[in-house]
Amino acid sequence: MSAANLSQFAGQKYVNVETYRKSGAAVVTPVWFAEEAGRFYIYSLADAGKVKRIRNNPRVRMMPCDMRGGPKGEWVDARARILDSAEAERGHRLLNKKYGLMKRIGNVFSKLMNRERTVIAIEID
Repeated sequence: MSAANLSQFAGQKYVNVETYRKSGAAVVTPVWFAEEAGRFYIYSLADAGKVKRIRNNPRVRMMPCDMRGGPKGEWVDARARILDSAEAERGHRLLNKKYGLMKRIGNVFSKLMNRERTVIAIEID
């Protein structure tokens, strides 16, 4: 991974994550992320389309973006992996630290609505 690929994400709040349907069609989704030591963490509802697509194909692309997905950098190739509960805890801690109260409010609503969440680790190729 080049430093240029990683540096474009510094100070950003959102990334576009491009996942692929079985047909090969790309689907782009803007998400919150936290980065540590070159590994990016995102989270999603466990039954979300992006989670299903990553299970079928771990190859993804990502780029920094605004909250609506407007590009703020260059696409980079990466590989995504759905984390087990022990690893997911680290991702949630990093996301809680970065997004503070907004993330914690989301945590409460997810618990109240009994919605299972999944944490995904993404590493740039």
